[in-house]
Amino acid sequence: MIDAEGYRENVGIIIINDDGKLFWARRIGQDAWQFPQGGIAYAESAEQAVYRELTEETGLTKNDVEIVARTEGWLHYNLPEHLVRHYKQPVCIGQKQKWFMLRLLSSDNAVSLNKNKRPEFDVWKWTDYWTPLNEVISFKKEVYKQALEFFEPTFLNQPWVCK
Repeated sequence: MIDAEGYRENVGIIIINDDGKLFWARRIGQDAWQFPQGGIAYAESAEQAVYRELTEETGLTKNDVEIVARTEGWLHYNLPEHLVRHYKQPVCIGQKQKWFMLRLLSSDNAVSLNKNKRPEFDVWKWTDYWTPLNEVISFKKEVYKQALEFFEPTFLNQPWVCK
């Protein structure tokens, strides 16, 4: 769904493991790494979208994770002009996202990037907390910074995280 300002409703997902590492994945056919994310469908809650996108993009299910935290309100980013599809109505100029931090409860073997007919990612790895800011595509950098800064106190206070 695209709002009156031109932003598509979306969820962003940060998965953490018990070693304090974040799930980081490369988009198929690109040298572009990102967290799982995706649109919120009509009549779908943000939480429902998280679980749907999680399964579509990582193969993980609701039983493989627990929600640790979520952002308050929306975080926005604008698309670069060359990615804005002016021929489609309504015009989408960017994304507004609700971010969720999830704890992985299952083993790494539960991750499967091929569960969807059109996989988003071809490779994934665990990475340090702040590394995504150095690797994410430039137009998403500020929203990633906002999400990571928001979650940092929660992340640092998790008794099960081995830092």
